[in-house]
Amino acid sequence: MAGGVRRLRGLCALCRVVLFLSQFCILSGGEQSQALAQSIKDPGPTRTFTVVPRAAESTEIPPYVMKCPSNGLCSRLPADCIDCTTNFSCIYGKPVTFDCAVKPSVTCVDQDFKSQKNFIINMTCRFCWQLPETDYECTNSTSCMTVSCPRQRYPANCTVRDHVHCLGNRTFPKMLYCNWTGGYKWSTALALSLQVQVGVHVQLTVGLH
Repeated sequence: MAGGVRRLRGLCALCRVVLFLSQFCILSGGEQSQALAQSIKDPGPTRTFTVVPRAAESTEIPPYVMKCPSNGLCSRLPADCIDCTTNFSCIYGKPVTFDCAVKPSVTCVDQDFKSQKNFIINMTCRFCWQLPETDYECTNSTSCMTVSCPRQRYPANCTVRDHVHCLGNRTFPKMLYCNWTGGYKWSTALALSLQVQVGVHVQLTVGLH
């Protein structure tokens, strides 16, 4: 009888332990569930990510490329096709060499027909406005229409020819003689004017006699 009572008490004690553990698990699970529900309801501060679009690669061909012969000699390229390190302290009228490099999208070769990027050009030390008249082109005046003595001048804008190298700006202002009048070149108009004057003088002389 005593042994049965002890077993019953032990079984009751075991049931209390099991009950306590089950309540503890329920409470713990409830707190975790509440924490999970709260985190879902309030996820906290959000982060904003700005997506920067990748710059598109330019496929546009630079305008100067139209002036640059492909696979020609680098030393023969027009001035618009190259960048040179110039030295303004050179002696005027003396030969000088400058280090140059081709611009992007320009291809050229050396004397052995090998691709080249850097090279040397030879030129005469002088500014572009000091070039002879055959090395640049200038605008003509449409309002300069008078034969006069001394000859009149007009302001013109001049641009150096493509294959001529010089120092400074390749476009510059210059005062030029009026070379056209009444649709004729100045020298032609002057000859016609003199011819008319001689004819009038002859007629007057003959009339007097």
